[in-house]
Amino acid sequence: MIGEAHDVAVEPPSIILGIETSCDETAAAIVRDGREVLSSVVASQIDIHARYGGVVPEVASRAHVEAIIPVVAEALAEAGIDHVDLDAVGVTHGPGLIGALLVGVSAAKALSLAWEVSLIGVNHLEAHLYAAFLEEPDLEMPLVILLVSGGHTMLVVMEDHLRYRVLGSTLDDAAGEAFDKVARHVGLGYPGGPIIDRLSTNGDPEAIRFPRAMMSDGWDFSFSGVKTSVVNHMRRHPDTDVGDLVASFQEAVADVLVTKARRAAREEGARGICLAGGVAANSRLRERVREVCELDGLRAFLPDREMCTDNAAMVAAVAWHRLCADGPSALDLGAFPSLRLPTI
Repeated sequence: MIGEAHDVAVEPPSIILGIETSCDETAAAIVRDGREVLSSVVASQIDIHARYGGVVPEVASRAHVEAIIPVVAEALAEAGIDHVDLDAVGVTHGPGLIGALLVGVSAAKALSLAWEVSLIGVNHLEAHLYAAFLEEPDLEMPLVILLVSGGHTMLVVMEDHLRYRVLGSTLDDAAGEAFDKVARHVGLGYPGGPIIDRLSTNGDPEAIRFPRAMMSDGWDFSFSGVKTSVVNHMRRHPDTDVGDLVASFQEAVADVLVTKARRAAREEGARGICLAGGVAANSRLRERVREVCELDGLRAFLPDREMCTDNAAMVAAVAWHRLCADGPSALDLGAFPSLRLPTI
């Protein structure tokens, strides 16, 4: 029966519709066999939230309601298929904003029931880990994956498909959150990451030596301190060149991230280092990862920037793997704003 959870593996279906509404992007994508992207559509809410300096949950939820069906229709049209060609619907059911998640989950349930196809709940963090495999499906494992976004900063070892160990995560601000807060304090606008990335190209990353918290201490991260140091520096030196300020801040964050990822790759015997999440689009972080991998004889995988930010193609990819391994989800699938990455 459609929607019943199974305890046995199933034969892999061919075509999956992915739906992503965990935060402020309404996305739908069609993926074949867990790796071939037939379409990927994203309706961004950046302009809506920019006036508030950050994402407003209720506004995001209402925008998802308006966009979800048109985005799904566009993804089907772009892929050149009809709903009768689908084998399953995969949807992000956590972590994220509860109202935003419920829009996607409700839509996915309705489509699954109406179209008589399987429903698969997908962990948003796990989806980010699979963004790399959409472009390089033959990546050799184990891999160290640096998942860096506005809400999460995690150092993950991927031993095999669907098998992960979390080495460390942020104890306070996520890296992307720190970027946004620094940009807001300096008056650069929202979202802060792309603006800081752009301004840093004209700044000196060595102009100011900001602290590198916990760089040699364990696997966890802390970015609240460097954020505070930037704020205090601006108060004491209001005439500081903005390019130098943000370039120095960006360098401090990248230094911590890459140093820990490099050490993890050595200790875990990883074949390479992958970036994932929105901050993986940062130019300096990508450059630093490429440099250390070349020095250490590792493979650096840096997904296209479109695959770094929230999208539904990565959701559909994980849905394929999860359906093959675990079977479909039941139609009472819930939304879980604090869902953790499944680990071994």
